[in-house]
Amino acid sequence: MVKKLTLAAGVLLCLFPAMALAAPSTALLDMGLNTLWVLIAGILVLLMQGGFILLETGSTRMKNAGHVAGKTIFTIGLASLVYWAVGYGIAFGEGNLFIGLSDFFYYPPLVGAEGDGYANAAFWVFQTAFVTISLSIAWGGFAERAKLSSYLIFTLFFASVIYPVVAHWIWGGGWLAEDGAQDFAGSTVVHLTGALGAFAATVLLKPRIGKYNKDGSANQILGHNQVYTALAVLLLWVGWFGFNAGSTVAVGDGFFGYVAFNTQLGAAAGAVAALLITWIEAGKADITTMLNGALAGLVAITASCAFVEPWAAVVIGLIAGIVVYFSQKMFDKLRIDDPIYALSVHGVAGIWGTLANGLFATEELAAQVGVGQGGLIDTGSWYQLWVQFESVVVCGAFVLVASFIVLGIMKALIGFRVTEEQEIIGLDLSEHGVYGYPEQMKKAQDALNA
Repeated sequence: MVKKLTLAAGVLLCLFPAMALAAPSTALLDMGLNTLWVLIAGILVLLMQGGFILLETGSTRMKNAGHVAGKTIFTIGLASLVYWAVGYGIAFGEGNLFIGLSDFFYYPPLVGAEGDGYANAAFWVFQTAFVTISLSIAWGGFAERAKLSSYLIFTLFFASVIYPVVAHWIWGGGWLAEDGAQDFAGSTVVHLTGALGAFAATVLLKPRIGKYNKDGSANQILGHNQVYTALAVLLLWVGWFGFNAGSTVAVGDGFFGYVAFNTQLGAAAGAVAALLITWIEAGKADITTMLNGALAGLVAITASCAFVEPWAAVVIGLIAGIVVYFSQKMFDKLRIDDPIYALSVHGVAGIWGTLANGLFATEELAAQVGVGQGGLIDTGSWYQLWVQFESVVVCGAFVLVASFIVLGIMKALIGFRVTEEQEIIGLDLSEHGVYGYPEQMKKAQDALNA
């Protein structure tokens, strides 16, 4: 009996230290897995820029292709540096309800510590990818007629102040977060912000040469490669899983799978609805509108992917696909030249997606995320819909005013539209001295001279 007790005591002495060590090891493992997921999601979001390059290139003319691709890479680099130096601190630094005031020239801890949800360096990469996406949305309003210098100047202000302030209000503990504004992955923060930057640019730049006739009717300026635009949408669709599911910043309970599930349903519904509405309205199933419908579904479900049930994700996507079609027609009638449909896809669909939370969010999922409360259908309360409306109006007004000020001053002081001759020649040659498609453009020039 004594031998058995001695043996048991020895076993317990061996187990207790092991158990003591096991707890921090498990916590560190969870932190490491979360960090890995956040970093992979950030890489997926960054790779979405390949989709934006193909989307804008394919939706515009061949003579501007190299310019589109090159300025995208340049602004990604510039925005990353500006966001590191200033923007991240304003968005996520300690401060007040309106602005962050710390973490400028951000220096993250070398490793994550026990108890951390993830390593901060990975989170910075993830958030930096977001600001570059919002910028690429804004560039839609600059397309085919803006000077390269305008991209440089606007990036400085957008990545340092305009985007970070909105991010702080909703994601960084700001006053809209205090109100319970629900924007899980950025229908407002990323998409509406970028779209309103595009709106300010396209209003101040005015339409491209030949877009509208004197009677106000619009001429179709076709992009040069519809296969590019389709491939772009597929790349963006895949990257969106990093965008939405990555915003869980955790893998432990598998909730990111549910977010991805809703994301797929919203995108699918948007694509189907957009194609069917064009088929019904125009008698032809328009491919460009269908592609925009898929993106509109993705934009709309971005705010609500963690807050709504699957049936609601389908409804949100369906409505986004229909809305984007009529929105495109509306902007054309208003003579607002939007070459890649950024205002409809990211702006109007972003507004709808943000407001949809106020209708379809459930109390259970709001508690799961820890933001706001259930929407009108689930709770009978108008509160969440009001908060969503408030966030759209306030953030939209701030971005619009700030963008008009920056671009208006730029236009007055140095101008930011190329000359008529440069626009006709194309930005590849006038801004960079070489064509993105040198062989094809040379053949066209030779044929013109013959």
